[in-house]
Amino acid sequence: MKAMILAAGRGVRLKPLTDRRPKPLIEIGGVPMIEIVLKRLIAAGVDGVAVNAWHLADQLEGYVQTARKRFGIAIQLSREEALLDTGGGIKKAAPFLNDGLPFFVHNADVLSEIDLTGLYRFHERSGALATLAVSDRPGPRRLLFDASGRLVGREEAGKTPAPGVRALAFNGIHVLSPAIFNKMNETGVFSIMTSYLRLAREGEGVLAFDAGAARWLDIGTPEALERARKECG
Repeated sequence: MKAMILAAGRGVRLKPLTDRRPKPLIEIGGVPMIEIVLKRLIAAGVDGVAVNAWHLADQLEGYVQTARKRFGIAIQLSREEALLDTGGGIKKAAPFLNDGLPFFVHNADVLSEIDLTGLYRFHERSGALATLAVSDRPGPRRLLFDASGRLVGREEAGKTPAPGVRALAFNGIHVLSPAIFNKMNETGVFSIMTSYLRLAREGEGVLAFDAGAARWLDIGTPEALERARKECG
């Protein structure tokens, strides 16, 4: 089972910490956040991981080389000459990820206790093209899902969702079926959410996996980092 950890971003909101260190290598409880994610993916059965890199990529490459030996799994660095965003990054790593089985995509800066094994099994049972871990919490530009859990759009400011439609926040953790590579016609720099919303409009199965009250934290700000260090340190 494969996975991709999205780790290429600049980490602008965590400056100046990210001026000299890529955000995924910032430590929480003495452990780089990317390693916390990596261990959770391995515990869920992952034995091959792609890590994309752009900002301070040499440091991430050094970590990947060490992690391969420590964890005994295939870990491939996917260097980006220009920042490709989430969709472009996933598409670039297709040769590694596309082995005929569904694969995880996990943000490097998301710490959670979401049931990854349950997410993967839900995806397999549903036959979805993509399954997104979501939660009922406040957030910017939440996603809209109908009563059957299918993606139907994105929340817009000042507009109330239609009856039977729920606005849910994406948790930065998803499972994709390899068939998505043949349907991802976007090129260059693009968000995977652009693909999801288009594919959902075309009738493809992009589904919600409700993570419920599972602990979740996006380490995007100094305040979130401080909280994570207090809780996990």
